[in-house]
Amino acid sequence: MTETTWQTQYAQSYMGIFGTPQLELVRGEGTRVWDANGAEYLDLLGGIAVNSLGHAHPAVVAAVSEQLGTLGHISNLFTSPPQVALARRLLELAGAPEGSRALLVNSGSEANETALKMALSHRPGGRMVALEGAFHGRTLGALSLTWKPTYREPFAPMTGNASFVPPNDVAALESELASGGVAALFIEVIQGEAGIYPLSDEFVQAARELTERHGALLVIDEVQTGAGRTGEWLAHTRYGITPDVVTLAKGMGGGFPVGAVIGYGAAASLLSPGQHGNTFGGNPPAAAAALAVAREVEGLLGRVAEVGERWREDLRAVPGVVDVRGRGLLIGVELDRPSAPIQAALLSAGIITNSVNPTTLRLAPSYLISDDDADRFTRALTSVLA
Repeated sequence: MTETTWQTQYAQSYMGIFGTPQLELVRGEGTRVWDANGAEYLDLLGGIAVNSLGHAHPAVVAAVSEQLGTLGHISNLFTSPPQVALARRLLELAGAPEGSRALLVNSGSEANETALKMALSHRPGGRMVALEGAFHGRTLGALSLTWKPTYREPFAPMTGNASFVPPNDVAALESELASGGVAALFIEVIQGEAGIYPLSDEFVQAARELTERHGALLVIDEVQTGAGRTGEWLAHTRYGITPDVVTLAKGMGGGFPVGAVIGYGAAASLLSPGQHGNTFGGNPPAAAAALAVAREVEGLLGRVAEVGERWREDLRAVPGVVDVRGRGLLIGVELDRPSAPIQAALLSAGIITNSVNPTTLRLAPSYLISDDDADRFTRALTSVLA
């Protein structure tokens, strides 16, 4: 199909909430995708931190195919071996204490909606606190925790009744929590959509201490950072804290839609039967996909950390790069000029990235990316910036 044809058909048949797609992609394998004209691209965005094992990974393909051929959808009136096995595995990987429980959902927004309900059950009528620059999703509840006013304002009033404090400002956080009535604090330990900004050790540890002091839940959104993206299964573990709730999605399914909520300790019992539910959550194929990803990723964590550290150092030496942020294979490359034209030039050179804010490129590739592919991007960025 010609470019004009597919763009016209897209515009005539699909709701226009995403603008015009950059490409029509038809096939993927490993770290490569191909468009309808046969052009090959190096995928360094990974479906926005989703394709943790790249495209068409044999373990994921086999797990989903076998499960669909055995048992597909059954609803949550019943359970299945993959659903139970995945919940148990998530609790193990999280190092969750006795009494913790997991709930399987379909997306990051849905995971955060669940956490929001848990917070309101914990403190009925309470309000939420989130951070400036936060992104927690676009469904109405999750949107109420998302910072960008242009996302929120058309749909006000918001469910979460949230206020926002600056990231890494312990005094501002303490003042907000001390004002009373806070049901939960929602944080991302690396703010992804803001431009890959990690929170400081001091702030995350203070968040845990202050929420405990004031009787609020600490909810950590690991939708983008979890499932090994930073070189640890969960990014918050490096801070030495235990949250009340963690939300997951994106990379845990390796491309198959699946998410999870982990309630730590007493938080696991905040929702009682009938207070929440979903039709597709924890369906056998999704659970099988996530189990396969977990098995593969566990052996890749060291490599994710190592490749990411070396790559960030190389990128810092590129003329025109003013900062490189992130951990593991979640990388923000801050430029001395607008990032959108650079992203477009890289796409023309066969490399997919994301202009995540006006001056930052986001990289979130497969954990199996080769050193050669990382170096190819560094050379291409150097050439484009020059």
